[in-house]
Amino acid sequence: MAKHGPKHVVFDGSNLATEGRSAPSLSQLNDAVLAFIREFPDATVTVVVDATFGHRIDKKEVNEFNTAIANNELVSPPAGAVGRGDGFVLTIADKVGASIVSNDSYQEFQSDYPWLFDQGRLIGGKPVPNVGWVFIDRLPVRPIASKSVKKASREASRPMPVPKTPPPGARLAAKQKPAPIKNANNAKSVATAKTVSRTINDLQPFLEFVEKHPIGSKVKGVVESYSAHGVYVTIGDVRGYLPLRSMANPAPRSAREHVKIGQGVSLVVDSFVPSRRSIDVAIVGVPVEARKPVAKVKKKKKSAGAAKKVVAKRK
Repeated sequence: MAKHGPKHVVFDGSNLATEGRSAPSLSQLNDAVLAFIREFPDATVTVVVDATFGHRIDKKEVNEFNTAIANNELVSPPAGAVGRGDGFVLTIADKVGASIVSNDSYQEFQSDYPWLFDQGRLIGGKPVPNVGWVFIDRLPVRPIASKSVKKASREASRPMPVPKTPPPGARLAAKQKPAPIKNANNAKSVATAKTVSRTINDLQPFLEFVEKHPIGSKVKGVVESYSAHGVYVTIGDVRGYLPLRSMANPAPRSAREHVKIGQGVSLVVDSFVPSRRSIDVAIVGVPVEARKPVAKVKKKKKSAGAAKKVVAKRK
């Protein structure tokens, strides 16, 4: 006997297709949707995937994906949509009063859609070995609220007093003046250094990616833009950097010779730089030795005495 469930549900396709995986699977998404329809045959189902979904699935599934899009079996958000796929899922559900099937908590949207906390509006789904897909009502996880900071006293807010004598046992270092900027090139390098120090990804998506994808994990990305020594790639909700040395062995002279904008690429997580929230990746199959920068070997200068001995031997 069929269960009485929601009248209309919106599937967060990208979320369900990636459940328990590093890259989305159209086959897994199909299994989830069919399992839900068997359990709740009276429900109307709308399946939404993000704009990069077709680039991240296996190449064998691309034709089936394009057919599903053409037949309106899958829906993707319009170009430039705010919030990517998540915002589109919530907009549809809000418009028709539907429930959402997803394991996401939509923390950045909770203030705009308070009905996420209503009973039955958010349904989780997970494939269980030897059982199949299991669906259950869930409540979204609220973001962790920061603790209130106590105001400092008036005395603590005043400038620190300048000590008149050095502390006991301290050695006075010679005063060094900062090196002056000699030309415009130096000024540009300083400005570039400041730009490079900026973070690449937002904190929450970066932490979630690091937790789910340790170094060595295989992921799929889409080439976003070229840079001086590589390309930036989109991997779900984060940006990664693919340097030239990690594209092929030997490394190509230019990124444009090897990859194109919008191209899907199979990658492996190479390293993280927490201070910049950057993610370095490499093309799957490029050996680790090829990705290491080549160290410059300094040639030893022969002494005058050694040179005379060589000349004497030749004579």
